[in-house]
Amino acid sequence: MRNRLSRHWFCTAAPRPWLFVGLGKPGDKYKGTRHNVGFEMIDAFAESQGIAMDTVHCKAIFGQGFVGDIPVFLAKPQTYMNLSGESAFYHVLPQRLEQLVHNLYFLTKLQTGPLGAYYKLPLNRVLVVAMFHDDMNLPCRVLRLYDKGGHGSHNGLKSVIYHFRGNREFSRLRICIGRPPGQMDPKAFLLQKFNRTARERIDDAIQEGVGALKLLLSKGLTETARSFNTDQKYKHIRFQTLPTS
Repeated sequence: MRNRLSRHWFCTAAPRPWLFVGLGKPGDKYKGTRHNVGFEMIDAFAESQGIAMDTVHCKAIFGQGFVGDIPVFLAKPQTYMNLSGESAFYHVLPQRLEQLVHNLYFLTKLQTGPLGAYYKLPLNRVLVVAMFHDDMNLPCRVLRLYDKGGHGSHNGLKSVIYHFRGNREFSRLRICIGRPPGQMDPKAFLLQKFNRTARERIDDAIQEGVGALKLLLSKGLTETARSFNTDQKYKHIRFQTLPTS
């Protein structure tokens, strides 16, 4: 893998890499909860492509590989949600340059933060996967793919934007996990595991998201977002009346 990546970066015509970052909460007690759908999406994509998520790097669990000839880097920040930007985009220390030189499969030009900087990625080659529970217009298991946007009151995205120095020009895959029933505390809702019905819907949504990421790599973001969001719009109509808890 290292030799292939090394040769790849010395070829000026090589496809530019993508970085996919899934947001969630670290720790076994959060596995399977609504909070960690972003992590699950990254894991599912990694498994589908045979990419091992076995490295701890820049405060994240990290994997790297190729989809076709396109380099792909995957990350699951291991800071808490409101500090996700520290893992994905925290400012890189100058002394790390020496380490980069000795690891030729890494790019060596620093930009804004560890993962983005390590791999010399412009923001338009970064995609963040995040769950949402507060969008009344999106029922459970509906996804949306955006080329940029705000944080939507999502603490993880707030942190990412902050560590990108306020720049919002990165794409995001948004997964709706449903709304808390009745007067339930949203925090408690996020930390619950899905019931059987909701789990099946989210598993289906994760696979649809994996398909969207694959299509993005082959067709580009604009074309993928147009076709994917249209499909999700019709799915929204079919599922908007179903219970979400």
